[in-house]
Amino acid sequence: MKKIIAVIMILVSTNLMAQDSTVLKLDPTKKTLLVEASCGQCQFKMAGKGCTLAVRIKGKSYFVDKANIDAFGDAHGDDGFCNAISKAKVQGEIVNNKFIATYFELVKNK
Repeated sequence: MKKIIAVIMILVSTNLMAQDSTVLKLDPTKKTLLVEASCGQCQFKMAGKGCTLAVRIKGKSYFVDKANIDAFGDAHGDDGFCNAISKAKVQGEIVNNKFIATYFELVKNK
């Protein structure tokens, strides 16, 4: 019985963490922005601990809420957010100096 409860707790906690970036859906009625996306601390030189997803809009950098840096691959890989600045299509709004994402999609380099 203890094992069953432990498995259920692991599945529930994993599901809650995974929801961060999976609920982001394109809203065709809203404007999509093309922005720079990267690690705020490593590439955009923003203050903070650890590695956090950030976007740069019109030259100003914002940490991103509702999208997790690890949801887009290995942040410390050769082309990961901590080592490269990527382009992304996003929807959302800036609230209290953070970008609250409702949609976030990386744009592939051609």
